[in-house]
Order: sequence, then C-alpha cells, then structure tokens
Amino acid sequence: MPEAPAYRRVLLKMSGEALLGRRKHGIDPHVVGRVAGEIAAVRALGVEVCVVVGGGNIFRGIEVARSGGNRVTGDHMGMLATVMNALALRDALDGVGVPVKVFSGLAVPAICDTFSQRSAASALDAGHVVVFAGGTGNPFFTTDTGAALRAAEMGCDAIFKGTQVDGVYTDDPNTNPDATRFDCLTHDEVLSRGLRVMDTAAVAVARENGIPIVVFSILQAGGFPDIVKGRGRATTVSEA
Repeated sequence: MPEAPAYRRVLLKMSGEALLGRRKHGIDPHVVGRVAGEIAAVRALGVEVCVVVGGGNIFRGIEVARSGGNRVTGDHMGMLATVMNALALRDALDGVGVPVKVFSGLAVPAICDTFSQRSAASALDAGHVVVFAGGTGNPFFTTDTGAALRAAEMGCDAIFKGTQVDGVYTDDPNTNPDATRFDCLTHDEVLSRGLRVMDTAAVAVARENGIPIVVFSILQAGGFPDIVKGRGRATTVSEA
C-alpha cells in the first residue's frame, strides 16, 4: 500500500540558486525538470503543493542598494527575477503533466495571475500546483518572508525549505567541518541563536501561525518526496 503522507498541504521554498545546477548564472533546465518531477511525486501522494522560488540565480535586489542604487528599484528587479523562475517551473510542470498556476504578488498580468488568497485557494482545490512569484509584492521583504506569508494565507501544514545542505547547522558545514547539525529546534531557538534558517520576519510569521519549517537538501535527488514521507535527513523547526 502507498505510504500515507503526514501532510495535507505544504509549501516548498527554494532559493533561485538551487536552479543553477552547474551554471554560474541563469536556469539549468535539467535541475528544473528534476524539481518538477519531485513536485509531481509529492502531489501523487495526495499532498497539495505550493511553491516559492527566489531569484538569486538571476538578480539580487540588495546588490543595487549595496552599490549605491535605489533599493526599491533593486527589489522590484529581484521580484521580476522570481517571476522568470516561476515561469520556468510552470513549463517544467506542464511537461510532466501537472496542472499548475502561477500567481505573482507583483502585478504582471500579461504573463501570470495577480495573487489573491481566494484565487490561489481555488486553484489548489481544483488540483493545481500553485507557484507564488513576486515575493510579497513589496520592497524590503525577502522571498523567505513571502513564503511564510503565503504558507499562512494558504493554511499550509509545513514549509519545506530546500537548501544547499541537509539541515540547520551551527555554521556553514561547507566551510567549517566542526559545524554541528540540529535534528530539531523551536522557532524561538532559531531566533535567539541567530541561525540562518529563514530570515527573522519569516521565522516569526511561521511561529505566530504554528507552521513547522522543515529544512532539507534540495540538491539531493528525490529529497523532497522522501522528506514529505518522513524519511531522509532534515531539521524540523516547530513548537512541538
């Protein structure tokens, strides 16, 4: 018998850099295809899936401010980069036969729907994977915060944060071999220790809405379906 998933509705948050593959810039279609296949596998378990992808593989708005430019303009450019990634993921999901809708917090009606909670909920109820782009639609907020906000608005049971490593560590394990990995943390511990799980606002939104954050490696093939099934290595941030 197929395994019963532990979740009814989840949000997958991954960085734009996760789509780089072996490239230094842009989108690797092989990586996007693999991620689409894993989303399809999770959906086949009977789990409703929302997705938020960052835009750092194309453009980081904060870099404009660091070079003396207008932060608001930079953030708008970064939001548009997330729309580009969302469209690439939409095409990949279409390619594996998964119905999908893209909703953007930043209005770009010529290419995707503008976000509203009711429209997105209707799409999920109709069996679509829902991809959220454009962050919150406002400057000065990260896609992490946008992901936590959308997870709360959509009533998600958990946020799955796909990263470059298999959980939360005291330091970057790629540069510090003595970094210690956590199996479980509370939202307050993440905030008090200053651990780099998601930004402070995102963790606070998740805490206030009782949403666990499950941190796993998006680079591990099959990682998303395995973690949803309760397998594999991950760090769970929750109040339980």
